[in-house]
Amino acid sequence: MGKLRIHWLRRAVFGTLLMVVLVIGGTALRVWQVARADDREHADIILVLGAAQYNGKPSAIFEARLKHAKQLYQEGVAKTIVTTGGNRVGDNYTEAYAGLLWLQAAGVPSTATYAVREGSDTLGSLRATAIEARQHGWDTAVLVSDPWHSLRARTMAKDQGIEAWTSPTHSGPIVQARLTQLRYIYRETGALLFYLASRTPADDVGGSGFG
Repeated sequence: MGKLRIHWLRRAVFGTLLMVVLVIGGTALRVWQVARADDREHADIILVLGAAQYNGKPSAIFEARLKHAKQLYQEGVAKTIVTTGGNRVGDNYTEAYAGLLWLQAAGVPSTATYAVREGSDTLGSLRATAIEARQHGWDTAVLVSDPWHSLRARTMAKDQGIEAWTSPTHSGPIVQARLTQLRYIYRETGALLFYLASRTPADDVGGSGFG
């Protein structure tokens, strides 16, 4: 009887480990697949997710997103670019406002830009944007972020009532080195699984830094 119990215990442990591997592997595959997608179908807004800024100057990661958003605007994907992101303690600028200033300096008309200056992470920014979207009648959005962040951002956006698809940037420091790409896929896989389980942001999961 003891041998039978050990046998079933081993099978249960193996089955559990197999399920964990399949869930993690399947999620990582979806992160990779969505990262490669570039959907430029017309939408109400182009939604740029914020990243670090330094006294009003976007970081290299944020600037790559803004450049991509400007290109989408010029292609007629949407008539309005919405930038997102709040500020940290001591900052004089929000990420959203720094992005808006960059776009306007790059030639995008002020009438075609809008800043949602709230949110300390992806989920917070999307919640604030969803409120603004309902007030302005924006139902659809093309999300601009880094490739590996796209699936989680799209999932969060849809949970907030925004019908969204993704057109990630394929330039900037995050997408240049193969090792960096693998590291971010790993981090985003953990962050997405955490969000799906808890419906809360995952600032520290795997060191994501995406929120």
